[in-house]
Amino acid sequence: MSSALGTGGQITAVLGPTNTGKTHYAIERMLGYRTGVIGLPLRLLAREVYDRIVAARGPSVVALITGEERIVPPRAQYWVCTVEAMPAAMGADFLAVDEIQLCADPERGHIFTDRLLNARGTHETLFMGADTMRSVIQHLIPKAQFMHRDRFSKLTYAGSKKVSRMPSRSAIVGFSVDNVYAMAELLRRQKGGAAVVMGALSPRTRNAQVELYQNGDVDYLVATDAIGMGLNLDVGHVAFSSVVKFDGRRMRHLAPTELGQIAGRAGRYMTDGTFGVTGEAEALDAEMIEAIEEHRFAPIKKLLWRNDRLEFGSVQALIASLEASPKDQALIKAPQADDLMAFKTISALQTVRPRLKTARDLRLMWDVCRVPDFRGIGKGEHTSLLEQIFGFLHEFGRVPDDWFAQKIKRINRTDGDIDALSKRLAYIRTWTYVAQREGWVDDNIHWREETRAVEDRLSDALHGALTQRFVDRRTSVLLRRLKQKEGLVADVNDKGEVTVEGELIGRLEGFRFIQDKASSPDEAKTLTQAATAALAPEFNLRSDRFYNAPDTEMDFTEQGGLMWGEYAVGKLVAGDDALKPQVTAFVDDAAGADVAEKVKRRLQHFIDRKIATLFEPLLAMSKDETLTGLARGFAFRLVENLGVIPRQAVAAEVKELDQEARGALRKHGVRFGQFTIFMPAILKPAPTRLRLLLWALNAKLDEFPDSPPPGLVTIPALKDAPEGYYDMSGYRLAGERAIRIDMLERLADLLRSEDSRGGFEANPDMLSITGMTLEQFANLMDGLGYKAVKGERAKVKAADRVVAAEAATTPVEAPADGEVPAETAPEAEAPSETPAEAPVAEVAESETPVGEAADAAVAEAEMEVFYTFTWGGNRGGNRRQGGQGARGQAKQGGKPAGKGGPRRDGKGARGKGKGGDTKPQNFSARPPRKEKPIDPDNPFAAALMGLKDKT
Repeated sequence: MSSALGTGGQITAVLGPTNTGKTHYAIERMLGYRTGVIGLPLRLLAREVYDRIVAARGPSVVALITGEERIVPPRAQYWVCTVEAMPAAMGADFLAVDEIQLCADPERGHIFTDRLLNARGTHETLFMGADTMRSVIQHLIPKAQFMHRDRFSKLTYAGSKKVSRMPSRSAIVGFSVDNVYAMAELLRRQKGGAAVVMGALSPRTRNAQVELYQNGDVDYLVATDAIGMGLNLDVGHVAFSSVVKFDGRRMRHLAPTELGQIAGRAGRYMTDGTFGVTGEAEALDAEMIEAIEEHRFAPIKKLLWRNDRLEFGSVQALIASLEASPKDQALIKAPQADDLMAFKTISALQTVRPRLKTARDLRLMWDVCRVPDFRGIGKGEHTSLLEQIFGFLHEFGRVPDDWFAQKIKRINRTDGDIDALSKRLAYIRTWTYVAQREGWVDDNIHWREETRAVEDRLSDALHGALTQRFVDRRTSVLLRRLKQKEGLVADVNDKGEVTVEGELIGRLEGFRFIQDKASSPDEAKTLTQAATAALAPEFNLRSDRFYNAPDTEMDFTEQGGLMWGEYAVGKLVAGDDALKPQVTAFVDDAAGADVAEKVKRRLQHFIDRKIATLFEPLLAMSKDETLTGLARGFAFRLVENLGVIPRQAVAAEVKELDQEARGALRKHGVRFGQFTIFMPAILKPAPTRLRLLLWALNAKLDEFPDSPPPGLVTIPALKDAPEGYYDMSGYRLAGERAIRIDMLERLADLLRSEDSRGGFEANPDMLSITGMTLEQFANLMDGLGYKAVKGERAKVKAADRVVAAEAATTPVEAPADGEVPAETAPEAEAPSETPAEAPVAEVAESETPVGEAADAAVAEAEMEVFYTFTWGGNRGGNRRQGGQGARGQAKQGGKPAGKGGPRRDGKGARGKGKGGDTKPQNFSARPPRKEKPIDPDNPFAAALMGLKDKT
């Protein structure tokens, strides 16, 4: 410990550039004494020094005093303060003031100058700062001694660098909140994030942000010029995003000393540092660069000063004392500060002036006016608040608890964005300052703890908001691991989510990596690099598992996609043959050629086996060597059309096929239908779905149509369906709907037995086959070439039909005299005499029960709609699909080969009545003539057999 040097003790100015250990030296000197006080330029730096001394000596002997924070243990020996909060005349053994060059600062210079002139330790006083203060200190304090300290490391200019090329462990300096946020956002997108340090942050927020940087979570720091005031950080490069700042009055270029103070933060202890510019900042000139590198700046010749001997006799006397001019040529009067401006404004108010009668009133008013405008809300609103506080203190001697609590409650919220939290944090600093003032509130300890707790909560919330906005932990972690060139290992969960080092980077869908949403191309590049490095083992394991997977785990989509479970792993592309499509595998380049080839080979095996299974009858027919001649050619046509051909398209070839050829084809399941020639085995839903896909691939359609829902006999007609769609779907278009081709053949079998010339009605079997209503069936028949005539008639009840049928078939027993009773004969004859079109009155009369009144017989009968169908000569047939109507394949010019229709003159033997059909009888004395057997495959075989029976 140094010995006492008498009154005032030893005064030493420790001067030199940054990174010379001046602050560290002062702390060591202070701890060598029993008591000491150190004044620091920033609340943040004061907290940092406080923590260092607490770590060395324990919290019970260390006090912290700032404008918003006061920690004073009962046995405090060492006092760490902001320069403004340094207690006067403490009589401590040691006293130090850091960054003494701020005596020339336009806003705070007069406070530092006051400490330079008046603050002393009883044994030793240190002033630490830049070499530029040497001459003016020597002038003002002749007995001061000087100690020069050289920088530990070298500082070099590195020129201009883009943010994307900014080296790690860099600090980018801006001079406005907007500029700081913009640079931090840019670094987040390109480099994974940045910590943010500003003078307006609370120590708690600032420390949390610095910790992000110091522990390596981020490699970049964005700060205001607060970084130049002694914050000890591991910074290798300092880049200025601007060299212009607003000093509270105007925009101005930074002085060389200011640039040097900030640039000097690059390089810690023995590690060299660099500085430069970035963004839109103009390059530094050679003279400026040399000055910063060599730490040679013009000496400070004038210090800001304000009179410290204040007169409280009257308002005018106090103002005059504050505006007094210095007598020393090295001192200049400080510009009017905020506190003096507030005092002038408030003291002139009519409501306040009468209260300023005594020196005590003036001292109280002056103390209130020194409350800083932390909120930055403007002079008018701030002075209004100060007036209100003064009113409480003057009238009640304190600020009311309920009013104070209400102000704090409005701020005690942690929701909102960065700006909202920052504003609340600035507001709480005002109330923290008020709570620190001795005697302003009833319970100082309670309100200090309360405001401190709110500040801590807001600080934590602000730190979280800053981190969320400006730090992409994922990119930051991945970049750090990639730089370390360590083997990255990916973890893929059951949902396909890929994590590396605990950070989600995307999803693995089959053999394609879908990276998580990135906010910038640089971030996306980082994710891709990490995925490439980490997923190689996973791709190989997955490809082995896929190659050995059963076919049941795979499927194809109607658009040609190939699926492995829920993941698309490839797609089908057209080959040289419709039944031999090729595959394209969906495999990332990062997986490698071997994985891609293995996946492709497995997909080809799957689709080849699928085609072989679902089209087995068709493929077996194509390989049948016993098929020769026309049969082999027809088989080729059928294979080429995937097992379905409209009969009209091959009518000539079918006609040329003899019975032996047809029989050979029929053995393979080929059915020669009236409308379509097809293989029923491949009309099932699974083959149909694949057939449609193969057809669409081969036809090179831009959009593949979906297959019809399974199990439907008819489907609605599709708008703009591509040509050939219905054939490949196993349907034939007829009117507003399409009917399945196998069910259409069953319908054709029923239609052959009907009188298509004279007209017939749909029977229940027809409606049952199609599953349609009568109106829908009429539209279908119209599409098949029939003419449908709609009519109405009286509905015959089912019970009456049964009675009529029984009457027609029950024998009538004649009386003994051979006469038929009159009441019996009409009933027996009614079925044959009353046609379906009988007058309403007659039908109604026949339905009148015995015993009813006569007028009931003429009641209105219930009507029903019916359709009569006749051949329309292919009217309405769907030519686009190659259809011809129900009898399109018949002879006689395409007319239906049904019955000739009932004769209307009553002479013919054929006619239909309600009671049943009366078939003609043939008699001949000659033996039956041997005729050529009818081909059972002929679509009109049944009709020919009917004609033969009739003859």
